[in-house]
Amino acid sequence: MENGKIAVQMMMLKGKVQEFGVYETLRKLNELGFHAVEISQIPMTKENVAEFKRATEDFDMEIAALSATIESKPGSTSDNLTDHFQKIVDDCKALDSNYLRVGMLPTTILGDKDKIMDFIDQAESMAKRLDEHGINFYYHNHHLEFQKYDGEYLLDLIKNHTTKLGFEIDVHWAHRAGIVPVELIEQYAGRIALLHIKDYRIGNIDLTNVNDRATYQQRLHNIIEFAEIGEGNLNMKAIIDAGLHNGTKYFIIEQDNTYGRDPFESLQISANNLRKLGYADWF
Repeated sequence: MENGKIAVQMMMLKGKVQEFGVYETLRKLNELGFHAVEISQIPMTKENVAEFKRATEDFDMEIAALSATIESKPGSTSDNLTDHFQKIVDDCKALDSNYLRVGMLPTTILGDKDKIMDFIDQAESMAKRLDEHGINFYYHNHHLEFQKYDGEYLLDLIKNHTTKLGFEIDVHWAHRAGIVPVELIEQYAGRIALLHIKDYRIGNIDLTNVNDRATYQQRLHNIIEFAEIGEGNLNMKAIIDAGLHNGTKYFIIEQDNTYGRDPFESLQISANNLRKLGYADWF
């Protein structure tokens, strides 16, 4: 079985991109030993696309996937497939990426099964349209997709009513929803070329100077944190091995919050731990 490829989710580095630009940010990733990224929350201007392209050539950097919503989101200037379909396809082609992912369904439709089914039809239609251009369309989960509708998880609703759409399983959010990541990966075998590896830890709790029960409960119940790979509670080796066995190509490090630590330092910690786990030749 071939190795997977470790990648970095660029949303972790959007502040670095604002400070140093795309090319210099990817130069630093190259110095840390990374050679693949997934692009999200980075403006896909003509200049940035050109910088990504130059970095892929100079640093042997793969673009695992790009990101787009299906429709425009209120207040957003990011590309969406309804209004910018050809531009997004052109960006994928320019960066030699065969994967495009959507980060979440519109939260405004949660609780309304009819609207959810309409979104699923829309996503599948877009997946078929993108497939004509050699691009795989993927859906990324959070914990919201494990609400049940008539006894069926929302994520399973999406899976069971699509054939072309793929799934970028995020193991942290699945675990937060009470789902066993390895079991979920096995259930989605063959449709998960992209996997978000994201660890999960219980953070420190500060109950000093708390004099009311509401504040006490809020602090007590909200101490789940995102963690560097290997610094949390998830069995990352079992998760990664399950991903590889079930068709995952890109294993993408994403840490939504580094809690004041420089994201490059967090990525270095994750990389070191992944190498210790036996994945040094996946970089």
